[in-house]
Amino acid sequence: MLLRLIIRDFVIVDRLELEFEGGFGALTGETGAGKSILVDALSLALGERADAAVVRGGAERAEISAEFDVMPGGGLESWLRANDYDTDACLLRRVIDSAGRSRAYINGAAATLGQMREVADFLADIHGQHAHHSLLRADAQRELLDTHAGAQALARDVAAAYGAWRAAREAREAAEKDVEASARDRELLEWQVKELVALAFDAAEWQETEQEQRRLGNANALLEGASAALAVLEEGEAASLPQLQHAGARLAELTGFDPALSDAAQLFESALIQLEESALALRRYQDRLELDPARLNELDNRIDAVTQMARKHRIAPEDLPELQQRLQARLDELTLRADPEALAEREARAEAAFRQAAKQLSVLRAKTAKTLSKAVSAGMQELAMAGGRFEIALEALPEGASSGLESIEFLVSANAGQPLRALAKVASGGELSRIGLALQVIASQANPAGTLIFDEVDVGIGGRVAEIVGRMLRELGRSRQVLCVTHLPQVAAQADWQWSIAKQTRDGATTSSVSVLDSESRIGEIARMLGGEKITDTTRRHAAEMLGIG
Repeated sequence: MLLRLIIRDFVIVDRLELEFEGGFGALTGETGAGKSILVDALSLALGERADAAVVRGGAERAEISAEFDVMPGGGLESWLRANDYDTDACLLRRVIDSAGRSRAYINGAAATLGQMREVADFLADIHGQHAHHSLLRADAQRELLDTHAGAQALARDVAAAYGAWRAAREAREAAEKDVEASARDRELLEWQVKELVALAFDAAEWQETEQEQRRLGNANALLEGASAALAVLEEGEAASLPQLQHAGARLAELTGFDPALSDAAQLFESALIQLEESALALRRYQDRLELDPARLNELDNRIDAVTQMARKHRIAPEDLPELQQRLQARLDELTLRADPEALAEREARAEAAFRQAAKQLSVLRAKTAKTLSKAVSAGMQELAMAGGRFEIALEALPEGASSGLESIEFLVSANAGQPLRALAKVASGGELSRIGLALQVIASQANPAGTLIFDEVDVGIGGRVAEIVGRMLRELGRSRQVLCVTHLPQVAAQADWQWSIAKQTRDGATTSSVSVLDSESRIGEIARMLGGEKITDTTRRHAAEMLGIG
């Protein structure tokens, strides 16, 4: 359930902090007051894309925060834990700056928009005011059916399997068309892979080779440098180490006459020890370092071979293993192409995998289409379409498609005795609104989201039908939190609670404000919705009657 929504500098909202209740809530107000802006802000918190236009004029950035409760043991808690977020609550925050850059956070930690949209599936389901019109599209009809069937993941698997089958078929057809070219390419690849295998390049070995080559290549200079240092320390008449040792011993004796020399003598002794150890290390280095022209020549040849191979393929030596893998994979593919039976077998396996997944999807779709058709037909009777029927037709596609083994079409008969025809060809605007409402309300019952939002989805209806829609939403609000942006008093009057959104101008700036309505102010708001600008006592009595207030 949505607990709190905080909006700052968003479109015409400077700052709003709203706390929500459960049940069915209505958001009402004059046209253009900003009712749908609240829904738009929540949509951004749930991962919708944004641009700089949403930042209020003169502001540096817009911020939206939405807090939802977390039911213990539910899917939301599992998702948060799996993605290393705190599970005490679910706080979504979105920041959009005036340059259009966007940042997203979940429970205070940075998140991607993909993660925001994933977690949104557990939180809220928004039905926009143009949702009815999307029902005329075949892809929207298929998506609605798959969503209601809980088959979205399976539908994606089917699409992927179809893509793999098509790729296998195209590979077979391409091989059949260009056998000679494939043979030439295969011969070249075989030679290139053979060269790389013979080179036997290894990244660790290459690093060691370069280090050893640098050492042997500079062996003369290294030996000369070590010998010169040793000569200064302990060889020849001018060797410094014996003189320093003598001086150190003399200082040690003198400290017996004057302790003030102790610090200097100790420092001198420490330096002398370091020089003696350095001389010892230099002798060991001289003994270990050898001039090995044969080994140096071997290393030079190895480096030259690797460098030439890398230059030939225009890559760095370190990339040779990855090149070998790519060429080998390409060679394997062309080798497979040269084997028609293997290609046909791979294509058959890919087709079988597609059809197996697609048949599972077909079973789910058929079962759901039957139950959903029945439920929507019943809803049409309630929405003043007596005798109307709704049916989801599944037409087999023997060859299959990325969407599965059938096409999906919504059929409707708006009146008793009329044949079923495609929704796009039959329904009028008002009928489409009612059918769409029935579909959305029924589909919402299968949605795991705890908050359902209807943004002016009641456009095109009125009178008794509007009252029925209000009752449907109130019934839905018994098990979910339902928020509805509406212009219809019949719908608003059925709500458990109501807010009024108003637009005001102060100091040349236009902003939106939200008022929580009590019983008395609800009468006034419903009366306004009923009677327009002039509200009479009769209108107020009618409003009170609709609200059940004596």
